[in-house]
Amino acid sequence: MLPRGVLSLLTLFCAFRASASALDEDDDYDLLYVNLDNEIEGPAHGTEETVSCDCQREHTKWDKLFIMLENSQMKENMMLQAMDEMLKVDLQSLKAELSQLSTNLVGTFTAMAEQVTSHMVSQVERALVRSSDQDEAAKGPQESEQGKVLQHILLLSHNVSSRLSQLESTGLRRSEVEAQETAFQQDKLSDTRGDNFFLNSLWKELQQTRAELQASQQWAAQHLLPAGCETAILFPMRSKKIFGSVHPTAGMTLHSFTACIWIKVTEALDKTIVFSYGTKFNPYEIQLYLSQESAVFVVGGSQHKLAVENVVAPGKWIHLCGTWSSENGSASLWVKGELAGTALDFADAHTIPEGGILQIGQEKNGCCVGGGFDEALAFSGRLTGFNVWDRVLSAREIAAQSREGGCSIRGNVVGWGVTEVLPYGGAQYIS
Repeated sequence: MLPRGVLSLLTLFCAFRASASALDEDDDYDLLYVNLDNEIEGPAHGTEETVSCDCQREHTKWDKLFIMLENSQMKENMMLQAMDEMLKVDLQSLKAELSQLSTNLVGTFTAMAEQVTSHMVSQVERALVRSSDQDEAAKGPQESEQGKVLQHILLLSHNVSSRLSQLESTGLRRSEVEAQETAFQQDKLSDTRGDNFFLNSLWKELQQTRAELQASQQWAAQHLLPAGCETAILFPMRSKKIFGSVHPTAGMTLHSFTACIWIKVTEALDKTIVFSYGTKFNPYEIQLYLSQESAVFVVGGSQHKLAVENVVAPGKWIHLCGTWSSENGSASLWVKGELAGTALDFADAHTIPEGGILQIGQEKNGCCVGGGFDEALAFSGRLTGFNVWDRVLSAREIAAQSREGGCSIRGNVVGWGVTEVLPYGGAQYIS
């Protein structure tokens, strides 16, 4: 608040400036027009009205300096605002260009990945089909299971293709981020790495598939029954109380016969009985037993035996058939549907008599009065598909016994699933 004396002087100065005709209208600085209300103490002579003066007051150097600073700050704010708007537009344009570039690169990477994946899968499928055809032509119907395994691998290769598609989608998502950070030349290098990634993934999938197939084959060998058989008899351990009693459907007076059986032995000792038929006069009329890794076929007594070595593997299913004819005294032993051994002058002119006892897993030996069982001779493992015919089967009929569905072919003397076979002492049927 200025003193009243100073206000009076300012009022007179403003009046003087207003009446001056030499006012410079082209001044470089803006003039500030103010209304100053000068109050004079006490009433004037002869009037009660206050004296007022509206004039233009010239700014001091400090006022002009403050005005210039205010104008400069305002212009600076305007320039900053305009620059922000320009930067926003430029950033949006740059973002659109980067998005377009990323889309183009992803499309290129997708096409290349699909081409590489399709090429690899087609090559694997052709190799598997070619291998399957060669195996079928070389090994024939007896090795058709391997062909099925190869077909299974071919089916799994399609599953591998679907898994590769998932890996491809993951790689595409990663490429979208990398496309915004790297140049086009670096993308070519990443494509090569992507190909190596898919090759390694395919190799790992095939390794896993092979391991799964091996595991399934091992499980099948331990749990599944052979040749489509529905039931088997389990002999849990060697015991003189564990055996199976067989009651033939027809008479046992035989001049020739064929006996076939599926076995999976837990362990074979020097003499492990598979099946035997004997009378009180000759306990060893017919026998098929194991001796370590050998199979031994006996007719008419221990002096007539035919042995085949290195055919028994503990824990694996094996099909055995023995044939005999008294007419020419010939005998043969078949393993897995193939002829493994033959013998001539083998109990010729002999006749298998009626009235004996037919058993599986044990023999009624002549060690003592009335006979008895021996724990060392007992069979332990699984047994199925026991059949006996009163004639010598042909090679084709015997081979059919060892293939899929062989259990449906039944003997006329003993037919598995038809003839009564009673387990004793802990032996039991399983399916």
